[in-house]
Amino acid sequence: MLRYYEDPAVGKLDTARLDDFVGTYELAPGVTITVSREGDQLYSKRGDAPKAALKPESTDLFFRSGVEGRRLFRRNDSGKVDALIDRRNNEDLIWKKL
Repeated sequence: MLRYYEDPAVGKLDTARLDDFVGTYELAPGVTITVSREGDQLYSKRGDAPKAALKPESTDLFFRSGVEGRRLFRRNDSGKVDALIDRRNNEDLIWKKL
């Protein structure tokens, strides 16, 4: 038996809210991911790895092509993004926005 993975359909993106996601997120001291914006596209980059495009699935939920899992941006009570949740295999890694 083989497991089959297919990327979800790309959803609509509110480009006015893209800057909400931009910034550096920390998992542990010295372990960070940077989310950047180029035009209407978001990218994430960790260390020396090449940047990866984040494609929208819904408002605050993104995926990377060919990668199982999702990147969910969590908002606090005032609506500001305060964390990036990296969800893979039903486990969450919470990266706090610096």
